[in-house]
Parts: sequence; structure tokens; C-alpha cells
Amino acid sequence: MWYEKLTFLFKNRELRNKVVFILFLFVVFRIAANIPIPGIGLENLRNFFAQNQVFGLLNIFSGGALSNFSIVLLGLGPYITATIILQLLTMIFPALEKIYKEEGEAGRQKFNQWGRLLTIPLAAFEGYGMLTLLQRQGVITGLTPMVMVSSIVTIIAGAMFLMWLGEIITEQGMGNGISLLIFAGIVAGLPVNIFQTFVTWSTSQIPSYVLFFVLSIVIIAGVVLITEARRNIPVSYAKRVRGSKMYGGTSTYLPLNVNPAGVIPIIFALSILLFPGMIAGFLAGVPGLVGTFAANVVLFFNNQWVHGVLYFILVVVFTYFYTAVTFDPKAISENLQKMGGFIPGVRPGESTSKFLAHILNRVLFIGAISLGLIAILPNIVAGATGVTGFTFLIGGTSLLIVVSVVLDTMRQINAQLQMREYDAF
Repeated sequence: MWYEKLTFLFKNRELRNKVVFILFLFVVFRIAANIPIPGIGLENLRNFFAQNQVFGLLNIFSGGALSNFSIVLLGLGPYITATIILQLLTMIFPALEKIYKEEGEAGRQKFNQWGRLLTIPLAAFEGYGMLTLLQRQGVITGLTPMVMVSSIVTIIAGAMFLMWLGEIITEQGMGNGISLLIFAGIVAGLPVNIFQTFVTWSTSQIPSYVLFFVLSIVIIAGVVLITEARRNIPVSYAKRVRGSKMYGGTSTYLPLNVNPAGVIPIIFALSILLFPGMIAGFLAGVPGLVGTFAANVVLFFNNQWVHGVLYFILVVVFTYFYTAVTFDPKAISENLQKMGGFIPGVRPGESTSKFLAHILNRVLFIGAISLGLIAILPNIVAGATGVTGFTFLIGGTSLLIVVSVVLDTMRQINAQLQMREYDAF
């Protein structure tokens, strides 16, 4: 039972220390998110983020660090963008794909190091763009050249600090550190948003609120179902005789998740979707045709319908893309063949590889469409209920990240508990 596992978790000193350490790092993250960059006036900043859809969404995932103009205002955006760029390059250059897939842990370490290095110029570029944009909008004041340089250096340091925190959390074996930090940022905004919703509510909205909460429960159940759903492919192992002992002859299954990419595609899609709006906002103050075009781009991306359609498409595309990078049917087929395994009714080798790819594409279609629909839930629910203050709670990105991170962390903790229970015997 869950309470027995929870009891064992806190009885085991090593696991207890890991949990406490991760919670401590969350506290460090929240402290950093409330330390403002010095030397900049922030009188109109919160109103700007409340009125701008693109930056308001980014502010939610930074846990309010952006509206506080804190030293970690970019959150994990630069590191996530660097990861996307590197993974796209593996699709273009076979040599990079070979390093990533065939060199094992050493290859992944190289990619991690390249990601860290690429984060620095991306953080500098995004930081400069953000500062210039907010200055042109009249949102921040007192931005002298010296303050600009010191602020960019601070922003780079903050981005690298969060990346380091994420890697430390990942090393604890309790889940993905990047996802957990984003999760912590989302959850940190709950009290303020709940308070604002109840302050502004009226009795005439009671039916809408009831409908909203019913939809919330149904949607959360649906997210859990999609996240946990899988297609099991039967696998049998041939009998082998070694000496006087017989091995194999067993049957098991290969699980293919409906959503094999988890929360990553929706984070990637968000990062890409925010980028054009930021660049256009940066250029909107330029006189002439460029400024006019950039201003129109900003209006285009602030349109809810445009935002929703683009978000849906990007989530679907990144679901297929990330799965193609991380799931290799050919490698799985070869491993099965080496271990004497086979799928009943399918020839080992290339036929197995094609069969797995065919099944994966069918399963992935359901997962990709489901992810896309979850991503645009804020617009759907707001239109159905008229309630907007609470929509972030079941908003696609927020909801999927929270549910996926909780489920993934539970799986990681279960694995840690089972390993230690086995060691106890």
C-alpha cells in the first residue's frame, strides 16, 4: 500500500536524505526567483505580464521569476532551447547521431557539455532581447549601458545556476531535475492565483465554477490515463540449453507508451512558440517597415486562436520528433535478437523493426493528438465556463507538467524502494 511505501521511504536514511535535499534545492530556487536584478525600476512590470499572453505564460513557468525580474528570470529556457538545437542537429548530421546513440554514456556526457556551453550565448541573447524589449515598452527604467551589461551577466549566471540545480536534482535519481524545477515554479504560483480567484468571484458565477471543477477532475483523470496508457507487445524467448541447465522458454511483453515522450514535447513547443514573439517584441520599436511588421507579428501571436493552433501543431510535431530521437525500433529489434527474443508471428531482424515502427506510429498518433488537445485546454475551458482566473490549473502545459512529473517521480521512488527492499533480503 502507498502508506507502507511512504513509511519505508522516510525510514530509509538514504532515501530520506535525498528527498530532504531536493526539497532544500526547491527552497533555494524559490529564494533565487525572488531576488531582483539590481539597478532597474520595475513599476509597470507586473501589469505588463498580466496583459501579455506570451510573456504571461512564460512568467507562470518561471514561478513568477519573470514578473519579479529576478536573477533567474529566464528560468530554464536557454538550456531547453540548447537541448532542442542539439537534438535537431542529430537528425541533420549522422556523425552527431552516432556520437549520441552509439557512444553510450560518454556520448551523452559530450552532448550535456555542449548543451551547457550553448546555454551561455543563448542566455546572453535572450537576456539582451528581454531587457531591450521591456525598455522600449516603457516597462523598466534606469537601463544605462553599465546596468545593461551587469544585468546580462547576472541573467547568464542565473540561467547557469538553474541548469546546475536541475542536474544535481537529476543525479539524486528521483526524477528529471529540469521538469521538477518547472513543476516547482508552477506550484509556487498556486496560492496567489487561488487567492486572486476567490477575491474576484461572485455568486452569479457559481454554476460556471461548479462546471469548471467537474471538468478539471475529468481532465486530470484523462491526463493520468493518457500518461500511463501503453500498448503491450508480446515477446517470447527461445529455449537454450547450457550444460545441464535450460534457459529461456519464457514469455513477457514490450510496453509502448501512448505518450512515450512524456512532458518534453510540450516544454519544447512552449520554448519555440515564445521565441518569435520575443524577437518581434524586440524589433517592434524600430522605425519603418521592420517595426510595423514586428508589431503585427506581436499582435498575431497574442491572438488566442492563432496561439492555440500553433501550439497544437508544435506539440504534435515535437512528440513525433522526440520519440524518433529516443526510440529506435532497429536497436530494439537487434537487442531482442541477441537475447534470443522474438515477437510471435514476426520474423526477427528487419521485419521486427518494421513491425515495431508500424505499431509505434499508430500508438503515437493517439498520444500526439491527446498532447495537443491538452495543450490548448485553457482556451477550451475558458470558453465553456467563462472562468479565466483558474484556467492555469488545468491549462495544458501546467497540467501535463504537474501530472507527468508527479507520476514520473512516483515511478522513480518506487524503483528506488524496490531496489532497497530487494537488497534487504
